[in-house]
Parts: sequence; structure tokens; C-alpha cells
Amino acid sequence: MTETPLHHQPTPAPRRQVGGDYYFDDFEVGQTFTTRGATLTEAQILDFAWTYDPQPFHLDKVAAADWGYDGLIASGFQTLIIGFRLFYQEKIINACSLGSPGLDELRWLQPVRPDDTLHVVAEVLELRASRSKPDRGIAVLAYETRRQNGDVVLPYRCTHIFKLRSAPPAGDGAGGQRPVPGPDRRQEA
Repeated sequence: MTETPLHHQPTPAPRRQVGGDYYFDDFEVGQTFTTRGATLTEAQILDFAWTYDPQPFHLDKVAAADWGYDGLIASGFQTLIIGFRLFYQEKIINACSLGSPGLDELRWLQPVRPDDTLHVVAEVLELRASRSKPDRGIAVLAYETRRQNGDVVLPYRCTHIFKLRSAPPAGDGAGGQRPVPGPDRRQEA
């Protein structure tokens, strides 16, 4: 994949750590991030398909045309993985990510083809403190993987578990819960 320095304008967050990494405390509902781009080559599409998704329309131009795709297309799983890598490379969640319980509303809207340049736009939809673990919070982000012309090829929502910058001290009067500041954030009861 060829890196293309497109659309690199992550929205700055308050209290952003030097070095670029965010923590749960740094995110705001409505905040958006746009990644750099990466261009997908035919060789990369073929390599991924042979290894992980050997459907004919990912492996052979003629077969792809016969299937109605008018040429070779990338695996949707490859598109998802590339989008995640692009977001991760922005160092937005690297310091705070504790994983994810899953994705929702994942759709493959349009095929991705050789020489498409992909980038990701992500928006913070929801933030809430963990009820059981005061050192973390839950964030829901909406992701859109887009090609160079702005068309959305793969949207989804991801529920993330993020570390707080610093855990509240025990006996803080909040029952071990860290209050989440800001009018758009809710704290679980």
C-alpha cells in the first residue's frame, strides 16, 4: 500500500498528550478525525485474496467481470483492515485502547478497486464512564472509509474501551466512578 499524505487534519482535543496519543478524557462527542490516505495496488488485492478471501472477483479480472463487477475488486475485509490501520497510524487510540466488544452497522457500499486511495473519517458519537472499572470509559465512534473522490465505501460503528489518563483515587466520593465532564457526555448510573 502506498502512503499518500491526504486529508491529515485530526481535530485537536483539549488536554492532548504530547506525542499525539489521546485518552478517554481527551475525546468530545462530535469530535472528528480524518486520516491520511493509502493507495491500494492490484498486487496487494491479489495477495490478500489468495491468503484470506479467495473469491473469484478478488482474484481474477475476467471472473470479476463475469460476476458483474467490471474488473477486480478488493475484499471488504481488506478494506476494513486498511481503514483500521490508517486510523491507528494517526496515534489517536494507541495509548488508550483496551480493545473493543465489537462492530455494528458494518456495510460494504461500493467496491474498492486497484489504485483507489482510501482514507477514514471518524466521529465520536458517545462517551460514558465504565460502571465497574473506574480506570476506563466506553466510546462509540462512527467510521467511514472513503475513496479519493469522497465516496463512502465502508461505514461502521465501533464500541471502544479506552483508558482514562489517570484513574480516580479510591474513596473519591463518587463510588469509584470518575465523573465525565462536559454537557455531551453521560455517566452511567
